[in-house]
Amino acid sequence: MPKISIMFWCFLLLPLVFYRSQANQKVGIYELKKGDFSVKLTNYGATVLSVVVPDNNGKLDDVVLAFESLKDYSNDSVYFGAIVGRVANRIGNAQFSLNGVQYKLVANEGKNTLHGGLQGFSDVVWTVKSYIEDSHITFTYNSLDGEQGFPGDLVGSVTYMLIETNKLAIKMEAKALNKATPVNLAHHTYWNLRGHNSGDILSHHLQLFGSNITPVNDQLIPTGEIAPVKGTPYDFLEPQEIGSKINELPDGYDINYVLDPSSYKHLRKAVVLRDSVSGRKLELWTNMPGLQFYTSNKLDSVKGKDGFVYKKHAAVCLETQGFPDAVNHPNFPSQVVKPGETYLHVMVYRFTAA
Repeated sequence: MPKISIMFWCFLLLPLVFYRSQANQKVGIYELKKGDFSVKLTNYGATVLSVVVPDNNGKLDDVVLAFESLKDYSNDSVYFGAIVGRVANRIGNAQFSLNGVQYKLVANEGKNTLHGGLQGFSDVVWTVKSYIEDSHITFTYNSLDGEQGFPGDLVGSVTYMLIETNKLAIKMEAKALNKATPVNLAHHTYWNLRGHNSGDILSHHLQLFGSNITPVNDQLIPTGEIAPVKGTPYDFLEPQEIGSKINELPDGYDINYVLDPSSYKHLRKAVVLRDSVSGRKLELWTNMPGLQFYTSNKLDSVKGKDGFVYKKHAAVCLETQGFPDAVNHPNFPSQVVKPGETYLHVMVYRFTAA
């Protein structure tokens, strides 16, 4: 892993702030900027709206997909750039049992729950707790007992921070206050390193450090198995074009990878993504055990920034996470957070161009 600055370790040690969101909290746009590297965000869904980075000729491009207007996010079904939760990804049959109690959740994808339900963390207004333009922004949200069917009050926090040169760190925290509850927050940005309006990502080269996946049924609910990727279209252990084997799959990639253990003490390297035209490279490290690799299979002529229309495979999502439906699979790493415990999810992106 690259050398990490003292500033990053201070970022990790920032305390989880206990703050109740105010009713009628205003929605705003905020920018983090350091040199040519900038990130725009909104407190609606703690969402990333843009990431601008230079290519190998110094040309600046926005490399994430987003809507033209904040108003469009109120009807968003693709989760552009949002923090999703209380439990990201899918929960089968919209239910689980915990400590002898059966919890029935709000189903929003057939009979299953996706990304926290009909009004998950991506569909609420977060409070801006701290903001320094050339440093960081922290959003907080207080999720109440019974929200979308989940047990217990939960205090959530996400901090976006610029560190060193062209690095973006994201820290997601949550603390259960009075009941044990599953927590699995994820960052759902859609990446296209050639530029958000450049077309598809099938020629991007991907290296994904996951030797296994969690296979799914026809509703994308894990079966509970852990299967090796070797010899399958899911094998990206060596760099290759995303589109090289995509036609061997029914619709594209939408699967959780079991990330390989890291030799580093704190974070594991998850992904290297490259675009040969712009020369841009994205590297991603995390402390999470899984990563959802999604090739925007369900984008269907979605109108985005600058009037550009996003189509199928216009971007890739690289969502570090706990395993999907872990609450219903005891062999998966637990996502249950008990009262007084703190959930911590860290991501570090490094952008370069050559």
